Amino acid sequence: MPELPEVVVTLRGVSPHILGKQVASVSVREPRLRWPVTEGLSSLLVGQALLEGRQRGKYMLFRFASGHLMIHLGMSGNLRIVTVGTPVGKHDHVDINFVDGTVLRYSDPRRFGTIQWLECLPEEHVLLRHLGPEPFDDDFCGDYLYRLSRGRKVPIKQFIMDSKVVVGVGNIYANESLFHAGIRPTLGASKVSRVRYVELAEQVKRVLASAIEQGGTTLRDFVGGDGKPGYFKQQLYVYGRAGESCLKCGTLLKEIRQGQRSTVYCPDCQR
Repeated sequence: MPELPEVVVTLRGVSPHILGKQVASVSVREPRLRWPVTEGLSSLLVGQALLEGRQRGKYMLFRFASGHLMIHLGMSGNLRIVTVGTPVGKHDHVDINFVDGTVLRYSDPRRFGTIQWLECLPEEHVLLRHLGPEPFDDDFCGDYLYRLSRGRKVPIKQFIMDSKVVVGVGNIYANESLFHAGIRPTLGASKVSRVRYVELAEQVKRVLASAIEQGGTTLRDFVGGDGKPGYFKQQLYVYGRAGESCLKCGTLLKEIRQGQRSTVYCPDCQR
């Protein structure tokens, strides 16, 4: 599933090719995504120039004069740049065609993503209004996590994966951040000290920044906006390595299930 680094990498990859360009037409071949593609999207976009592209959590927000196009990649979606006439694949559901022949193409085998037109401020939309801070914001720090965690019995891993606490820390990066912070993922959120939260916040920022720099994580379907896979998978210390030796101490890594997701950790390094 594309997580925050993959969204950032995708946005950085496609934006230079389409910013400032005018939409010529929109082709919606399959509107039935997790939330249906906004009806009449072509009439809403045609003639408008793309003014800005940014992300909020795992949502990409493309600003036009009269509103925003909000795109979420779901579990298997991707955006890439092609040209007019590029053959359409089975899972290529939406094309946004620009006047110079550039095409922003949305593909999604599982159709768990969404493409919606917003006339309200994006932060007021029901899918965005309750989101926590971005992990690179100054508001996201150890003191913030410590204050929010008091009285919370949920395991620390689920706590930092809660988008109301902080956005964009999905399963892969929660595993990795907790490993580098030396915190066992099953530890109750309220039992983590302020000092350890300071370290965890720093590791979340470092791990996400490294993943973005490396182009995201290649897992199943993810490719960046240029159609190339990410390479952060080569640097994973625990995720997907259950039963292998810890790269720091040599202990065999353990795997458990938390919230129906795989959690891998080192019994010696994480306490």
